[in-house]
Amino acid sequence: RFAPLAAGARLAVGGESRTASVRAGLAALDGDVDLVAVHDAARALTPPEVIRRTVAAVAGGASGNDPDAEVLAAAPAIPVADTLKRVDGDRVVATVDRAGLVGVQTPQVFRREVLARALDADVDATDDLALVERLLADGVVRGRIVTVAGSTRGLKITWPDDVLVAEALLAARP
Repeated sequence: RFAPLAAGARLAVGGESRTASVRAGLAALDGDVDLVAVHDAARALTPPEVIRRTVAAVAGGASGNDPDAEVLAAAPAIPVADTLKRVDGDRVVATVDRAGLVGVQTPQVFRREVLARALDADVDATDDLALVERLLADGVVRGRIVTVAGSTRGLKITWPDDVLVAEALLAARP
């Protein structure tokens, strides 16, 4: 069962890929929308303060006179806690240094014109920031992507055990 749409909300039918769904959502927006948040329904427990922090990072990220300092996009992130191994089949070939590695969550917030430009490329991605990273690497846009403090409550509900964790978190809420 789904709750009715809030006043002013629009429903966009998703596509066959994440990128196609984001394109459909972007096309459904009014023309005066400047910031776009892309959020995974699988991250249903993301705390509101994480969403506010992420939006604020882009909304307040004007560069003044330095286009390389402008914040084009932001996402919540948490440091990687696990030791990471590179494997070939079942054979461990290397330990990956986790210094500087983070797990990126949603919502990912974008300046609308940058996301629209990133979606123009005929490329699918599992993460919308990756599309903007390509624009930056190719010199198509100038600016930066930033992270803000995420939350372990923003876990991605993917596996059956994730449902149990989510239920426990919900039960523990005041």
